[in-house]
Amino acid sequence: MAEAEAMYRRALEGEDKAWGPEQSSPLDTVNNLGILYKDQGKMAEAEAMYRRALEGYEKAWGPEHTSTLDTINNLGKLYKNQGKMAEAEATYRRALEGYEKAWGPKHTSTLDTVNNLGVLYADQGKMAEAEAMYRQALEGNEKAWGPEHTSTLNTVTIINTSIRPGH
Repeated sequence: MAEAEAMYRRALEGEDKAWGPEQSSPLDTVNNLGILYKDQGKMAEAEAMYRRALEGYEKAWGPEHTSTLDTINNLGKLYKNQGKMAEAEATYRRALEGYEKAWGPKHTSTLDTVNNLGVLYADQGKMAEAEAMYRQALEGNEKAWGPEHTSTLNTVTIINTSIRPGH
């Protein structure tokens, strides 16, 4: 992981010099650094990278660009991991609204965010809300991928084990 961080930092330095810090390539690297830091458990560093990427994407591409939305979704995952459930929900909702406008309700990015909301609600014990999100994800995954795809089957498993145990 230390080598990956060094490579990202090196790439970012070169990209900033070549294109400027608000172009897509450096912002993608900043977002990827956020992912790396989150995976390493460096939550403060991850949040700083996500916020930097988000600010840059919003300035360069606007609030509804898919790169902006991907970073918003990543920030929601970070908040959830930190136990900041209200922030996670608001962030996921923002990403979901944007994805629905950009891609529609059955796109895989939209469905991933719907699933993220389901997980968030389940973790909070809001089982009715979780089930509604999981069922929406299931319906979309069946249409997008088919009934035998791993995304579809994973959602079925979640519904059967965490939402409807014993059914």
